[in-house]
Amino acid sequence: MDKKIVKTSEIKINVGVNENNVPMRMLWSATDGKIENEEAKAILLSVWDPKQKNTLKIDLWTDDMSVEEMKQFFHQSLLTMADTFERATGETLITEDLRDYCYHFADKMKILPE
Repeated sequence: MDKKIVKTSEIKINVGVNENNVPMRMLWSATDGKIENEEAKAILLSVWDPKQKNTLKIDLWTDDMSVEEMKQFFHQSLLTMADTFERATGETLITEDLRDYCYHFADKMKILPE
């Protein structure tokens, strides 16, 4: 199978920081998603390095992101990771366990809808 690249796409993140390098404002753009300079309060970016067989990551959040927002952000990120892992691997049993943990996380963080 030919793995020729037929187009490229760009994802860009602009981070405005204060004098202590604390993120104050983040804007992101994605050419394929027709997203331009949309506000973000937090970003979790993981990149797989095939040479080192290791994950490189960037975790950023603005100084005005509340603890409640962070709890919800992590909960939703964990659920999304379960969905992605299931699509990528077909592993349904372990993703069910991960979703159960996400429910437990949400319960412990008191972020479940009443």
